[in-house]
Parts: sequence; C-alpha cells; structure tokens
Amino acid sequence: MRKDFLSATDLTAAEYRSLFALAGELRRQRSPPRDLAGRTLAMIFEKPSLRTRVTFEAGMTQLGGHAVYLAPADIGLGSREPVADVGRNLERWVDLVMARTFAHVTVEDLAASCSLPVVNALSDLEHPCQSAADFLTLLDHRGSLDGLRFAYVGDGNNVCHSLLLTAALFGAEFRAATPAGYGVTDGVRERARVVGAPGFSLLETHDPAEAVRGADAVYTDVWTSMGQEAEAAERRRVFAPYQVNAALLELANSEARVMHCLPAHRGEEITPDVLEGPRSVVFDQAENRLHVQKALLLTLFRNRPHGLPRERPILA
Repeated sequence: MRKDFLSATDLTAAEYRSLFALAGELRRQRSPPRDLAGRTLAMIFEKPSLRTRVTFEAGMTQLGGHAVYLAPADIGLGSREPVADVGRNLERWVDLVMARTFAHVTVEDLAASCSLPVVNALSDLEHPCQSAADFLTLLDHRGSLDGLRFAYVGDGNNVCHSLLLTAALFGAEFRAATPAGYGVTDGVRERARVVGAPGFSLLETHDPAEAVRGADAVYTDVWTSMGQEAEAAERRRVFAPYQVNAALLELANSEARVMHCLPAHRGEEITPDVLEGPRSVVFDQAENRLHVQKALLLTLFRNRPHGLPRERPILA
C-alpha cells in the first residue's frame, strides 16, 4: 500500500475490499481499537466542511488519538510559507496529515515534502474519501459491487472524478451525464481506462435519461462548488435539465439507490422528495465517511514508513 491516499487509484480493488471489511468491523464494535492512542492528526483546511472535519476529528478521538484543526488563516499554504516547509514542520510534531485544499498540487507537494501519511480530504481534482464511503455504502445495500451500473448526473467535478476511478477499479459500468463543457477531465478519463478492471465501461453523454436508464445507483452533486460562486447563476441555467427528480428516477432500476455527497441544494440538483425518499442513502453515505476514514487512518498508520523522517542530531 502507498504511503499516502491522494487519489482514488492509490488503493487497488483488493485494498479497498480490505478497507471496507475493516470499516465494517469498526462500525460494529462498541469499543474501537485504541491503536492511535497518543497519536496526532493534523487537519489542514483551505475550504470549510461539516462532514470532513467532524468525521476525521471524531474518528481520531474514537481510535484514542487527537486531531488538530488548522484553519486557512493558521497556515496560509503557499503564501505565508511554502507548502514544503509546512510538511517538513508537521512531520516533526504529528503522526498523520489530512488536507482539504483547492489545488490538487497542494496535497501532492505536502505528501512529497514529508514522511508522514497524507490524506486528500478534498481537492479540486478529486475527493477520494467520499468515493470510498460511497462504494462502502453501495456494498452495504447491494451486498456486492459486481455488475454495478453507476449513473452520475451533473457537474464532472472532483467527486465525479473519484467515483469514476473507483468504479473503474471495480470493473463497474459508469455513465456520466453532464452538459457540454462540464464533463470529466481528460486526464481522469485516461487514468480510468488504464486502471479499469474487466467489465469497466464509460459512457459520457449530455442526456440524463440515457445515463440513468437501468442504473443501480443515481448520483448527483451541487452544481456550484466552493470557489465557483461567481458562476452560480450561469450554472443554474446550464444545469437545469440535469435535476435528479422522480421522473428521471423512474428510468433507473427499481432497486436503484439515490446518492449525494452533501450538502444538497434541494430544488436545484435534486428534488426534496427524491433526496428524502425511500431510495435515498445520502445519510448512510455521510455516516460511512466516519467508518471508512477510521479504517483508512488505521491502515495508513499501521503501514507507515518507520524511523525518523531524516537524520537528526541526538539531544543530550
């Protein structure tokens, strides 16, 4: 297993299965293992979050450890000091790092600069912790990920990218319905094709009905992500035909699950009746962020490189 978890493809399908098994075990246990007692997680945030902060902080606490929240003003990544210097400082004080950033290169530079395991808790390119929780949720509800037909409707954003890459690893059929100009990034598409297991296929379309017809999972996300607020009005106009509503859901498999990474804008990308309906698993997804991230922190810590990050003077 790699030192860091920066992309959905930093785990193999077999490693995901082990991660999901551990997450399920942790979810069932009344008294989680205290493997991280006396250990500290540094949580770097350039963007605000409810689920990411609470699940990582609560997860570290439940595993016996401690988390330190570092707000944008506390560090000023790349402005107050270089990203590499932040990483070289943190490796002297803490045991694990998670970062929620704008530019994906920031988490890459952070990981390259220090010996600690670094977790991408969201970047503009990917959101691998979310996709891990989402596939754990599908496994919970379907009992298997075999033969999965996954429909994503909306913006081909960071969440879409990680979902596509995870689907490729599991040999799933992935269908993305996006407006022209808002599709999957070329590099992510090519990466999915490289890592795709037997059975993987990718359909990119501008027609939500084509993507959703017969699907086992119907997923959507907000039309305007953080940092895109100036585009909000134009995005509402462009994405209006991509709303996940009862009529669209009727085209899916009768047992299809409705998914959303939250927060949701009810009445925009999804209607309230669908979000709150019997097929919705959005709050299971949110809960599974806690369990899968606990499993991830434990796994990364247990497999971390041992020894000091570099030679240091011995203090008398």
